[in-house]
Amino acid sequence: MPAADLSGNPRRFVVFTVFYNARAYYPVLAILFLDLGLTLDQFVLLNLIWATTILLFEVPSGALADTLGRRKLLITAAGLMVLEMLCLLLAPRGGGAVLVALCVLNRVLSGLSEACASGADEALAYDSLPENERADSWDKLLATTMRWRSIGFVVAMVLGGLIYDPAPLNRLLPADFQLSHDIAHRLPVAVVLCQALVCLWVTLRMVEPPRRVAAGVGNSCQTAWKLTLETARWVFTNPRTLVVVVIGLAIDSIVRNFATITSSYYRLIELPEWSFGFIGAAIGALGWFVPGIAKNLNHRFGTRTNLGIAAGVSLVGLTALIPAWPLFGLLPAMLLMTTLGYLGFTVSRALHGLADSSRRATVLSVKGLAFNLGYGLFSLGFSRLLAHFPDQPPGAALRAAFFWQVPAFALVVLLLFAGASRLRQRAA
Repeated sequence: MPAADLSGNPRRFVVFTVFYNARAYYPVLAILFLDLGLTLDQFVLLNLIWATTILLFEVPSGALADTLGRRKLLITAAGLMVLEMLCLLLAPRGGGAVLVALCVLNRVLSGLSEACASGADEALAYDSLPENERADSWDKLLATTMRWRSIGFVVAMVLGGLIYDPAPLNRLLPADFQLSHDIAHRLPVAVVLCQALVCLWVTLRMVEPPRRVAAGVGNSCQTAWKLTLETARWVFTNPRTLVVVVIGLAIDSIVRNFATITSSYYRLIELPEWSFGFIGAAIGALGWFVPGIAKNLNHRFGTRTNLGIAAGVSLVGLTALIPAWPLFGLLPAMLLMTTLGYLGFTVSRALHGLADSSRRATVLSVKGLAFNLGYGLFSLGFSRLLAHFPDQPPGAALRAAFFWQVPAFALVVLLLFAGASRLRQRAA
């Protein structure tokens, strides 16, 4: 029986991750739901539902990818993405219970889709590379993917923001073809639906690398749960993976929390709201250069050193947020956002090098679950910190929270690196 041709999988992985992650509705996601008729409290609840869905299915989906097959999970992720976009397209504006039900279904489907794709895409691409040169080939593929994702992010941010507002579109259209607000507000969703169809087409063309799988769905599910527990135990008892995941989690949680409140920070440094999308596009353009820098640093230094660099850069950026300089305050924001890409490259490279092929997707899902839990806990702590300080004058609470998170982060990082050194000494 001829060997499966895996040569096209890396290219398909790049296309999938760009169209899957760089979604055209990202710059208007919050106001998209609010303009449909939801309240802000309902939107926050939807995000909680989305996060909870991912947390519940992140690791089981990775184990199923390692048992049933990565291609099947990716096809499922793309199919769920199509369904979640249809929910938003069909959601009636001001539709009461029907609107809420469709939006809840959208968030559940989105969370399931994210859980199915997480880990399975990278694992399939990694195992499709030539076995004798996988480490170097993966570095090149990961760098290429990050660059194309940056381009996709720039296009999505600019396009999504522009087509959501009917005013500039109507200036270009004849008087008989003017767009209403309702139609314009659905355009970013329609674009993402097209992206989902591209993802589905690409995943259907992927080829599953040869592997041992359990016979039967029931046996596969049983094997998946067993693999989940074994892999989680391995990740958190193996000193090398433990250091990568825990230190990466500490850096990711505080920087990603800032990424979710950037619009509040931009308002604090007196930037006009119309500029937010273009700022996001500029940060996406900077992401083009991150993979090359990350690749060079990871070739030159070990994983712990690169994690130390990411922690140091994050500490500098977080400290520079405190003065909230008008306009110049953009510099630390951009520094922090690009650090996420560098950290992601370092963690991914380290875990791929340490994980066995039979449980690679599960390892990545365990990492994803840990990172999401860390992000959720830090966000909860940050919200309590904000509530502790009075917000008079406006922005005072955010400034105070920025100030107090710096020594807390510095202390946690110092303790973690001290613990990592002790683990290394024991292993020696």
